[in-house]
Amino acid sequence: MTDREEFLAWVRTALREAEVAIHNGDAGPRRALRSRREPVSVLGAFRNAHGLQQVDALFGELERSFSDCTSYEFELQAYDVSGDMAYTAGLEHTSTAVDGHPRTYTLRATQVYRRESGAWRVAHRHGDTVTESPPRT
Repeated sequence: MTDREEFLAWVRTALREAEVAIHNGDAGPRRALRSRREPVSVLGAFRNAHGLQQVDALFGELERSFSDCTSYEFELQAYDVSGDMAYTAGLEHTSTAVDGHPRTYTLRATQVYRRESGAWRVAHRHGDTVTESPPRT
């Protein structure tokens, strides 16, 4: 299996499972996949965080906000692996409850990964809400 195939398999299993878990109110799997070394960052649809402590605090807020995930799909649009670095870019389609209220939304999500001690870890995440653009005239 090539590095790209191995990475893609990880994205489709462990990373996907961590995203479903956090949308069910469990940030443990996402924390387990977060890089253990600086720099780490999130430019998020919810809020931004820089550094291990701020990112961990953000995960706690998300954990308390999300529950009852009924669907999560990551529509991968691009990815690559170069040595111990990798990235993904795509659309996250999610149906979950936010603060007890059902919500369905799509985020554009780009993540940067680094291999640490042989395991892929998320070093940076950028996610923002997809909004429809007005038609061009």
